[in-house]
Amino acid sequence: MATPDPGVYISSAQMYQEVRDLAQTVSRIESKIDGILDETKDIRADIADHELRIRTLERARWPLPTIGVLAGVAGAATGAFALFVR
Repeated sequence: MATPDPGVYISSAQMYQEVRDLAQTVSRIESKIDGILDETKDIRADIADHELRIRTLERARWPLPTIGVLAGVAGAATGAFALFVR
């Protein structure tokens, strides 16, 4: 008959060291995540700035086609007026 396997024995010192290593690993991960979150805040600020500048450019650009249409209508009206006055 075979003797039963006594299993694995983990001493308190080994368990303590593993817990300490795990705590250090979690601390490193937390610091990396904090760095990533800081970078995303900067990215969000940059995106908001770009969005504001794009909106400003879009608002400044809309009168150009309108002015072109009005000039065309004014030219057509002037031409029609000149044609009918004769």
